Amino acid sequence: MSILKPPLPAKLIMSLIFRVPEFYQKVLTDLSQLFGPLDFISEVLPFDQTDYYCPEMGKPLWRRLISFEKLILPDELPDIKIETNGLEQKYADSGKRRVNIDPGYITAERLVLATGKNYTHRIYLRAGVYADLTLIYQKGDFQPLPWTYPDYASESLKKLLRFIRKKYLLQRKEGV
Repeated sequence: MSILKPPLPAKLIMSLIFRVPEFYQKVLTDLSQLFGPLDFISEVLPFDQTDYYCPEMGKPLWRRLISFEKLILPDELPDIKIETNGLEQKYADSGKRRVNIDPGYITAERLVLATGKNYTHRIYLRAGVYADLTLIYQKGDFQPLPWTYPDYASESLKKLLRFIRKKYLLQRKEGV
């Protein structure tokens, strides 16, 4: 029999995809009000691995990866996804999103993203939200899985995720 224990806290991260670089600042303000201070904001990165969002959002698209100071419990992810979906709707124009917000979390072992789309490798959490095991941390680096989106498997994004993971491990060590 296994002994049931509560999970360790996780590092809340989000990927923001947008077309107008100045626009994301409003979104960051709202996200900070909802989830607390940010402790990392990446440089603006081109989002060019897929055209999936282009019909809705236009071209070119950009991404910023962010993380939050406050750690979360993994079971908070559905509520966070619901909040970020609300922000996407708040900033939509004529029903089209101007920002895509993908929340997730990093632990010592993995990167998990929240999604509303079911698929074979996704685990249902609640309230229409699924957990997508996107990357695992093994052999000193994040490792992609057969279903990992190409951008998350790229060295540029993995470098940022490694940096955030280091911040997370330091927070845990310091008991923050």
